[in-house]
Amino acid sequence: MNAALLAAALLIGCLLAVQASVNLQLNKAVGTPYGASTIQLAVATGLLVVLAAATGMLGALGKLPDVEWWHLLGGLASPLYITSGILLFPRLGALAAVGLFVTGQMFASLVLDLGGLFGLEKRSLSPGIALGALAVLVGIIVIITGQKASAPPGAPKTSGAGRTGWITLGLVAGGVLPVQGAVNAKLRDGLDAPLTVAAFSFAVATLTIAVVLLVLRTTGKTPEPQLAPLKTMPWWGWLGGACAAGYVTGTFLLIPEIGAAVTVALTVTGQQLTSALIDHRGLFRLPARLMTAPRVSGLGLLLAGSLAIQLV
Repeated sequence: MNAALLAAALLIGCLLAVQASVNLQLNKAVGTPYGASTIQLAVATGLLVVLAAATGMLGALGKLPDVEWWHLLGGLASPLYITSGILLFPRLGALAAVGLFVTGQMFASLVLDLGGLFGLEKRSLSPGIALGALAVLVGIIVIITGQKASAPPGAPKTSGAGRTGWITLGLVAGGVLPVQGAVNAKLRDGLDAPLTVAAFSFAVATLTIAVVLLVLRTTGKTPEPQLAPLKTMPWWGWLGGACAAGYVTGTFLLIPEIGAAVTVALTVTGQQLTSALIDHRGLFRLPARLMTAPRVSGLGLLLAGSLAIQLV
């Protein structure tokens, strides 16, 4: 198997962890996570539209009336995932938040595969899959229970019912990603243009979060987005949209070349390792959270479980 393609899969997994981290700067500038998500998704949509137009794939939009209506809804998952990252990273840290996302991804993938849902090939429950799922579950429990020892001074407090709510949000936000992938795969079958599918998915996502922002702003449940502070935001605060577009495009292109299982296993590995580095070093202006023994053990279990589920 081509080593360059394997390295590319690992790299685009790293993009997801970077995306969630840099989006915090966008949120800080705009003043509302829903406004930050809207801007980030709009940037990603613009990039993908340009790519689709440059490759001559944009004309595939003419086939949209011929596809099933639910094939058009894959983009609904992105606003939930991106906004959740903005909310969870400062509260739980990069490693714990990404660990929850990965756990949700893994178990949602199992439900889809074991049930043969959305036209996916049905898989049987093997010992490797069962052990991998158990390792993922134990890994995230170890990481979450070890949070207090690594929490930096001044980090937002999360305890009791509120902590349970944030953990649930992380699991759900991760769980919708495989569903999004399965739905977008059906749309790709109908349009036969991966970049157009990605652009359309992000357009749906942008419209969805913009409507949510409008409703919340009208009801006074979120501040009015501020655009002036964007001028003083670090340049890397704009990278979230590019990371999102790169991940979606890379996934579409790699799956036919190296297979879905290998792609998912490597992207998830890159996602977890990068989040651990961001946490430990305090990159992107995030507070540093030391890699204590429980967190290292939990990360190891997450990695082993993720690889076992996808490759065994």
